[in-house]
Amino acid sequence: MPMSDPTAAVIPKPGGIGVGGGGGDDEEPVEIREVWADNLEEEFALIRDVVDEFPFVAMDTEFPGIVCRPVGAFRSPADYNYATLKANVDMLHLIQLGLTFSSPRGELPALGPGRRRCVWQFNFREFDDARDIFASDSIELLRRSGIDFRRNSERGVDARRFAELLMSSGVVLNDSVYWVTFHAGYDFGLHGGLNKLAELLDVERVGESHQAGSDSLVTSCAFWKLKDSFFAGSTEKYAGVLYGLNAENGVNLIILS
Repeated sequence: MPMSDPTAAVIPKPGGIGVGGGGGDDEEPVEIREVWADNLEEEFALIRDVVDEFPFVAMDTEFPGIVCRPVGAFRSPADYNYATLKANVDMLHLIQLGLTFSSPRGELPALGPGRRRCVWQFNFREFDDARDIFASDSIELLRRSGIDFRRNSERGVDARRFAELLMSSGVVLNDSVYWVTFHAGYDFGLHGGLNKLAELLDVERVGESHQAGSDSLVTSCAFWKLKDSFFAGSTEKYAGVLYGLNAENGVNLIILS
């Protein structure tokens, strides 16, 4: 089946890192592979082929915003944050999911006849802005960023089928896979969210901000720059940590100014 609606751009390739800003004259195209119902199986076949060699998975999601907050007494801010997260996840439908796979050297997989570096953006069909609850400012932001909710409804991936393929893909339930995320909603220490962090780290963007594929790529690039610049090459201290949900871990924030 044909791959639908790719977005591609050429960005610099610094030494040792597959994508990002700064350094070196070598350049490679990076493609955001749009995934719809008609090419879901084909794209998961590619993902199964690359996950072993590219086990660092940066993830970003787009969803209808924060629509509720829990009430009551909580033992800690982490408990409140988790209750907020769970309540909204249980109520809302996912709109987009972006996955960026990278090697232990920060390189992206290269696919197709042109060996083009790529990331994946899954578009889901379940959200209906005429029926479902949502935060108006979040939906307007996604519209301005280019998300077409009617197209998602007509052509989007069925979430249950996606889950079935994900569970058998080798991406989850795999101790050799490392997940990288950016939690902008609670990251007050990183003023301005993901875009500001990318600017501070000289990471260039491919595609539109506030779309999951592009944001997952920026998250991946930022991770590798932070790892080299601030983590002394090791990220073990931060393994299993989700910002806002791990207050008991005593993990110090890195504040960039």
